[in-house]
Amino acid sequence: MIDLPVASPDRYRGPERQRKPDWLRVKLPIGPDYKRVRKLVDEYQLHTICQSGNCPNMGECWGAGTATFMILGNVCTRSCSFCAVKTGRPTEYDEDEPRRVAEAIDLMQVKHAVLTSVNRDELKDRGAEIWYQTVRQIKDRTPQVTIETLIPDVRGNWDALYRMIDGGQEVVSHNMETVEELYRKVRPQGRYKRSLEELKRIKEVGKRTKTGFMVGLGETEDQVERILDDLAECGVDVVTIGQYLQPTAMHLAVDSFVTPDTFAHYKALGMSKGFDFVESGPLVRSSYHAERHL
Repeated sequence: MIDLPVASPDRYRGPERQRKPDWLRVKLPIGPDYKRVRKLVDEYQLHTICQSGNCPNMGECWGAGTATFMILGNVCTRSCSFCAVKTGRPTEYDEDEPRRVAEAIDLMQVKHAVLTSVNRDELKDRGAEIWYQTVRQIKDRTPQVTIETLIPDVRGNWDALYRMIDGGQEVVSHNMETVEELYRKVRPQGRYKRSLEELKRIKEVGKRTKTGFMVGLGETEDQVERILDDLAECGVDVVTIGQYLQPTAMHLAVDSFVTPDTFAHYKALGMSKGFDFVESGPLVRSSYHAERHL
């Protein structure tokens, strides 16, 4: 086990929440397709980042019969100041989880599956074997399904990284989350250079690489351009840029709501750097429209 920092109730508390602009309004999740997916997720005792991360696109994605599955439990060993996933000491390690995820994806009849996980820093292999087995069992059961894996920071355990990405997935994603200058505040247990190295190594083994970061945290336009330059240098193929939304009053406050015009500018800036695809918008999340990124 590792000792985790305990967040003070006032650590991330900022000014009172700003009122969301009209372009951030989303519909409540409803409809028969959404209910069908919800029933399968509950029946197979699966976790989704859609629920744990309070994703604003859950209604749209689930209504289309897709979801991003979160493996290795729903308790994370990190205490990032932006994330709604629970922080603590995980106890769940279910070796049957790969089978259940593969069976649920088959029943949901999805064409492109997205997998992510909490950080499991207390595990020697960072959860790599469960990652590998989940991808393999999906491929064995439904070989026509394409897979994107959004993997965590392995803290420089490159053997674990290579096992995680060796199952046959088409896209491997690892999120930077923010610009380098805000890492200590936003992602205190992460390291900007280490995440860049992870993306570089993923690309070097021939995988299609993807990453995402948030804006509205206090970054400058120059800092956004610098992170795009760093990602281009690592050979990243796809970048997603979205608005940070404060999950609870205990999390980091929103510094600003970035306008759709600025997001369009960031998209154009990213495309000028040579990326294959840049998804940039207020409601964009790393797995939003993931099927397009193949």
